[in-house]
Amino acid sequence: MPNYRRLTQAGSTYFFTQVTYQRRPWLCSDIARETLRTAIAQVRKTYPFSIEAFVLLPDHFHCLWTLPDGDSNYSTRLRLIKTFVTKHSANQLALDAQLTASRQKRNEGNLWQRRFWEHLIRDEVDFARHCDYIHYNPVKHGFCQTPNQWRFSSFHRFVVEGVYSEDWGVDEMPNISNGVGYE
Repeated sequence: MPNYRRLTQAGSTYFFTQVTYQRRPWLCSDIARETLRTAIAQVRKTYPFSIEAFVLLPDHFHCLWTLPDGDSNYSTRLRLIKTFVTKHSANQLALDAQLTASRQKRNEGNLWQRRFWEHLIRDEVDFARHCDYIHYNPVKHGFCQTPNQWRFSSFHRFVVEGVYSEDWGVDEMPNISNGVGYE
């Protein structure tokens, strides 16, 4: 079994991608959105973090989190969020994905991919590029024509805060480095 090594640095900002099991498109359903929102709120009570940017797509989400000073335990946060969603919505979602023998042996469900992708944000430029990647992602995947059309995104908060204009990403694709999102 591989020994995964993750870079951890207390009090830092991280980019995450979490994918659903077999890329089943259930995350944007009312049940999933409400349960995910509740899960995040519950976990933040015990393990605080700030959400800098977020986009929810049918089969995955991307986010930027900043952890408190002295804390680098993002894995526990993601595990607790995934567990909460599984316990509180798996029966309602009633997905028909078959479980592998490995997942059955580990008593895993059929909602989430086992692993997640993380990247330590290095500086303000890296932060901005990952925000752009997050907010343009629904367009990249063909779910909408422009970022402002996608409901499940922090893009709208960024517009209110003056970070983006309402028409950001409308006329041209933002300049997102090839490595961003694929670290």
